[in-house]
Amino acid sequence: MAARRGKPSVYISVDIEADGPIPGPYSLLSLGASVAGVQGDDGFVPADPERRTFYRELRPISEEFVPEALAVSGLDRERLRREGLDPALALGQFTRWVREVSAETGAQPVMCGYPASYDWTFLYWYLIRFTGESPFGHSGCLDMKTLYATKAGVPLRAVAKRAMPEALLPRRRHTHHALDDAVEQAELLINLMEWPGPGSSPR
Repeated sequence: MAARRGKPSVYISVDIEADGPIPGPYSLLSLGASVAGVQGDDGFVPADPERRTFYRELRPISEEFVPEALAVSGLDRERLRREGLDPALALGQFTRWVREVSAETGAQPVMCGYPASYDWTFLYWYLIRFTGESPFGHSGCLDMKTLYATKAGVPLRAVAKRAMPEALLPRRRHTHHALDDAVEQAELLINLMEWPGPGSSPR
């Protein structure tokens, strides 16, 4: 029996910067996204990570923040209080962007992160809280650390970028600017998707 051919997936690298460990008490301050490519039954087709991108800065939703977390992003909460977008507006714009990308590619959107857990937690909570739905569904996310661990045959907790083959690593720096990091992670995902495994280099 022939394998069932499913709808392709469009992989969207997402990075967020926040001022604490969990959403609700703490705030998502910036959101960046980059289209990494499309995977269908015939394989993975990479995209130019700089071609289709999204970036917004958001108004904080509470008075609480962790100074160390805020310092990582370099964002100014007082400026965002004045100039940041209302979360409902920002997440609505993001949802429309994801749907446009999905319509263009004829594929279902999948959020990708490195690691996905932190970014997905904030993204999904904000989407449900402020728009009532998620364009990724409740589980449409891919963790790049898990992808690497599976391909490399190593324990998940042993995965770190410094332990990866140099050929897999993005050319771009990790700056803690959400859009920069989303583009960087999209490049990493492309390399991982094209990597045959240990002892090989991406094509």
